[in-house]
Amino acid sequence: MINGRIIYEKIKSQGYDAAVFFDEISQRYLTGFHSTDGIVLVSEQETALIIDSRYFEAAFLSKNNNELFDDVTPYLFSSRVLDSLNEHIEKKNITSLVFDKTLLTIAQAEKLKKALPNFKIDGISDICTVARQTKSEKEIKNIKVAQAITDAAFKHILSFIKEGQTETEVAAELEYFARKNGADGMAFETIAVSGKKSSVPHGVPSNVILTQNSFFTMDFGARYNGYCSDMTRTVVLGKSDSEMKHVYDTVLEAQKRALESIKSGVTGVQVDSAAREYIYANGYEGMFGHSTGHSLGLEIHESPRFSSAFSDKIMAGMVMTVEPGIYLPGKYGVRIEDMVVITESGYENLTVSPKQLIEL
Repeated sequence: MINGRIIYEKIKSQGYDAAVFFDEISQRYLTGFHSTDGIVLVSEQETALIIDSRYFEAAFLSKNNNELFDDVTPYLFSSRVLDSLNEHIEKKNITSLVFDKTLLTIAQAEKLKKALPNFKIDGISDICTVARQTKSEKEIKNIKVAQAITDAAFKHILSFIKEGQTETEVAAELEYFARKNGADGMAFETIAVSGKKSSVPHGVPSNVILTQNSFFTMDFGARYNGYCSDMTRTVVLGKSDSEMKHVYDTVLEAQKRALESIKSGVTGVQVDSAAREYIYANGYEGMFGHSTGHSLGLEIHESPRFSSAFSDKIMAGMVMTVEPGIYLPGKYGVRIEDMVVITESGYENLTVSPKQLIEL
């Protein structure tokens, strides 16, 4: 009940006996177990996982390598899951229940209240989200393994890329390598775009043959035990010209400045400004449209962010990306992305792949 206890203390302070969660991410965070169905009920007595027969045996088997599950009790529901929840709540003498209103539609919330007419039920925001911002040692360990797989995939792909290949072939090879080397899957849809397409920050790989003497951007990440990694490297197929080198060096220096600004207590605005002001000062104002970075964990995009819109403090234990870029429409783009753990005095960079300009 490690994470469950954190959540219970939070809802208890707001006057509730228990909290209920229906989403996969909260289920994974609270129990360490993943399924596409089921309910998690957090109360003073326990963290209960109410699931159907498809996952019941797997839930028990997960106890062997899942310390979060040590204090979780699986329960099998036989017909309607809300009926099973109702029965379970009555047995535990729970009188008040809260759900995360940011994760349920109005219709779902009304259905929940109708199914449990004898209880006080309210919705509040971000029950798990804030708790998930600061990662435990176990969570960071999982993220480090995910990133190690990602770094290995990048090293592999540099020797794999050959003239005549398509963006899709490279993306598929990255994903195959990650799976083969221990990943659950990919943290998000792999981005692999070359030539003019590299000016689109989240372009989709296609059957276009890789363009010679141009940039090729790969943004990808493995997932391990549910936790995401995220890395971007831009390489050159063939030779780069002086302008390409200037763009690349500008992005690299912008990232360096952002990294140097990081420590516990800094704001997202400060880190974003460190990168953005350098890029703009070098003649690329308006060519860096996205934020400088984001938090990640069980989801690829979490809060907080390194952004001009995020004035809250970044604290030790958060895992963030640092990913400035320059995008020249119709020409090309460059992005360099590392993943770091925030510390009291700075950061630990989890990404070991080289960042100097690579020409293949």
